[in-house]
Amino acid sequence: MKESRNGLVWILIFMVGSVHAEPEQPPVKKLPLPGEVFTVAGRTAFSIEAKVEPGQPKGWVWYAPTLPNLPGPEERWMFERFTRAGVSIAGVDVGESYGSPAGRKLFSDLYREMTEKRGFAKKPVLLGRSRGGLMTLSWAADNPDKVAAFAGIYPVCSVASYPGLAKAAPAYGLTGDELKQRLAEFDPVDCLAPLAKAKVPLFAIHGDVDTVVPLEANSGLVKTRYQSMGGPMELLVPKGQGHSMWEGFFRSEELVAFVIQHAKGR
Repeated sequence: MKESRNGLVWILIFMVGSVHAEPEQPPVKKLPLPGEVFTVAGRTAFSIEAKVEPGQPKGWVWYAPTLPNLPGPEERWMFERFTRAGVSIAGVDVGESYGSPAGRKLFSDLYREMTEKRGFAKKPVLLGRSRGGLMTLSWAADNPDKVAAFAGIYPVCSVASYPGLAKAAPAYGLTGDELKQRLAEFDPVDCLAPLAKAKVPLFAIHGDVDTVVPLEANSGLVKTRYQSMGGPMELLVPKGQGHSMWEGFFRSEELVAFVIQHAKGR
């Protein structure tokens, strides 16, 4: 009897503890501009919404990589110009997914959240900074009908170039050798045809002495292949610049004008 009473006491304690358990805390993220931080498919996402006239399309730019410290303060200048022009910004943290199918699925979750639940335009401009290029270009190649344009700041366009097959393979659920054998199935530089067929405009700014994400194996190769397929691409190559925080990468008037033009459907 004593053991039964003890068991009942522990059950009651558990039930009381459950009733008074702390509610799940909302996600926290520091943004360059005031915005909303929320959850999509269990992942931290954000939206910095611009003011637009009632009834006007809610154009937006989709930023990647959205990692704990990104977007960072260096994006503030361009984000201010986007919002002043009536263009919102959003993104979702898909971790170090390197453009893998799992990461692309989470991107699709954000797309549905933004377009179906929040009323944003069906065709955002994708903006990939560094390895964010892998995430955005991979999703864009899968969804050319859902993309207004792509812009990149020294974007990674080949997983073989960065982070390398061995490091990226676990994100794909493959070994390095398996990813090498299937590279043409996944690598953005090999998957440009659907975007070219849809005439999706591309833009990149990429330094000519970048040793982390070499120009020739990434933006340069994309431009060569894309234009050979009839796809439009503009590539700016600042001389003597590498993979750095040089202000010119983040305060590019050409990039901002390109994004605003296509986000607003002009």
